[in-house]
Amino acid sequence: MVNGIERPLDLLNQSKGKEILIHLKGDRQFVGKLLAFDIHINLVLDNTKELEKGEVKRNIGIAFIRGDTIIYISPAPGAASS
Repeated sequence: MVNGIERPLDLLNQSKGKEILIHLKGDRQFVGKLLAFDIHINLVLDNTKELEKGEVKRNIGIAFIRGDTIIYISPAPGAASS
């Protein structure tokens, strides 16, 4: 067990309320504050931004992202770790 993480969803639980980076199929990236998720890794993000080449392409606000479109989830670049 590292940092209290025993299962994959433990990491998502610790990330609630924090900014995360989502990389989707089709090479799309989004960053936003994780509000909620379910066992299918469907996500609800707030203050969501679509990124292109590391730069903000557009602001989306609140967003629902289907879990089956996600390739990976990571702490957002520059996000302070706790």
